[in-house]
Amino acid sequence: MNLLTLGMVRVGVCSPELRVADIEFNTQKIIEAIDIAIQEECSVTVFPELCITGYTCADLFFQPSLLEAAKDSLMKISKHLETSGNTAIVGLPFAIGGILYNTAAFISGGKIHGIVPKTYLPNYNEFYEERWFSSANDCSVNSIEIAGISVPFGKDILFQAENFRDCIIGIEICEDLWSVIPPSSTQALSGATLLMNLSASNELLGKYDYRQKLVQSQSARCLAAYLYAGAGPGESTTDVVFAGHSLIAENGIVLSETKRFEFTTQIAFADLDIARLISERQKNNTFAAASGQIDFRVIPFLLNPSSSLKRSIAQNPFVPSDTADRNNRCNEIFALQSTGLAKRLRHIGSTSIVIGISGGLDSTLALLASIKTFDKLGLDRKGIIAISMPGFGTTSRTQTNAEMLSVELGVTLRIIHITASVRQHFKDLGHDETIQNILYENAQARERTQILMDAAHQTNAIVVGTGDLSELALGWCTYNGDHISMYGINSGIPKTLVRYIVEYASETDFASIGTILKDILATPVSPELLPPDADGLITQKTEETIGAYILHDFFLYYAIRLSFPPKKIYVFACTAFEGTYPPATIKKWLQVFYGRFFSQQFKRSCLPDGVKIGSVALSPRSDWRMPSDASATLWLKEIDEL
Repeated sequence: MNLLTLGMVRVGVCSPELRVADIEFNTQKIIEAIDIAIQEECSVTVFPELCITGYTCADLFFQPSLLEAAKDSLMKISKHLETSGNTAIVGLPFAIGGILYNTAAFISGGKIHGIVPKTYLPNYNEFYEERWFSSANDCSVNSIEIAGISVPFGKDILFQAENFRDCIIGIEICEDLWSVIPPSSTQALSGATLLMNLSASNELLGKYDYRQKLVQSQSARCLAAYLYAGAGPGESTTDVVFAGHSLIAENGIVLSETKRFEFTTQIAFADLDIARLISERQKNNTFAAASGQIDFRVIPFLLNPSSSLKRSIAQNPFVPSDTADRNNRCNEIFALQSTGLAKRLRHIGSTSIVIGISGGLDSTLALLASIKTFDKLGLDRKGIIAISMPGFGTTSRTQTNAEMLSVELGVTLRIIHITASVRQHFKDLGHDETIQNILYENAQARERTQILMDAAHQTNAIVVGTGDLSELALGWCTYNGDHISMYGINSGIPKTLVRYIVEYASETDFASIGTILKDILATPVSPELLPPDADGLITQKTEETIGAYILHDFFLYYAIRLSFPPKKIYVFACTAFEGTYPPATIKKWLQVFYGRFFSQQFKRSCLPDGVKIGSVALSPRSDWRMPSDASATLWLKEIDEL
């Protein structure tokens, strides 16, 4: 596998072991780090500001011996990269016509492709760079000669990979990022997807967090990847200490970072998803509406590809892995749900809702969110009319849980059996009850919806729907049955997240009914439309029919949120679920996902109102617009060819 075919590239940030002004030593350490990067199949590695000489050389920068040795080092590093074809960006001082610049040299495949000088020179507090260097703004040349070869020079340079044209690299140096409008912003608007910063930012109390947030923010604002390489503790400690903080961020998320305060060389690697960044930019019309301020020179280079995917991929993209983050998210979701429903009730002046209770996960979450809504509004919980409607497939386990849940929460419980009315319906249609087909199942779902709607009219209430986002994606609902309500309180929450929210509730605000909630969590997901077995256990298990929800939620996130093609989703899924699901199983359910997602769009085209929860939503009014008769052939063909 070639990472470039997935629209991805492996990069590295390095804080090498360093001695101030010992160029021979520094060069050797940079080359050793490059060799490690090559072994890791890292395509591009960025090093700190002035790493060849050291940032803290002070007045030694005026010494011709230092400057000439730095040039020689640059040539030696370039020569070393000739065989591997890899790319490195290193910092060094460079004098042109009696003017000294703080620069970054872009080296690839043994060639120096360009040199970018620093624009903003800090001259405050512990910094006094203007004593030695001039700004890129003062530069009047656009090329220089190194070893008889003309090399592009200036701040108006971008570097584009010939074999991966979406990989466009922009370079800025340290203080540039701290400026009001960083050069990287203009670079991104001009097409740069990888933004590199060679830095020598000293360490102070609180600066680690600030620096990390700055890098995260710039990567998010620019819809780009941002590589920040910081100078290490080998720099002079006459007045300050450098920690060697280097990090890699992608669209606001830190993917990797080095350990700080280590005298040995530290390197962090990450597989960047350039195709994802391009997709985000295409969707973001604010990004498209902005324009760059500079006509950049675009310098081509060849990108050395990686042969394997090493990116950490979570099985649950909707669920934070950190417990504290997950709990915060669950609490936030309850706030969103309850506020959305509260606004609707306040608007229509209603103090009552009707909700169907099955003893399953979705209706349980809808009931808990409704409880929070009524408590928020100061309404009597008796205004929540929970209706249990036992049918052919209802088991004693789910029925008992539905009843206990309603009683313990203090809502109004109504039990209305649907068996007789559905049988009358079969009789009217001339349907044989022993034929347990789609009519047999959907007639029950529609009978339940009719009861809920009529009960709502009876009590001047609205029906609160219980269906979740995963069911909407797969069309796993009965059209004009559980597909319809007057407000879909769960419609923005995927099934995997529903489970975690109910679990969170069982341990926090609803711990008093924790035993009931935990049994609901342990119950197989089922619509309970087919009769139980001889032991009264559920026979119709949803995930045996359509596949595991953990897989479908994974597919949903990458197909809709990130617009990945099926091939890339498959590779990511095989990586994430290695040892859990074999590739053949992943391929099988991926085919099911795409087949159902396309064929069931007609159900999503007429969804009831419902609160948007996360970045993936399928409302036809605000998020997902798709023809109901769109063909899935292109996507299914790509899966067939895997």
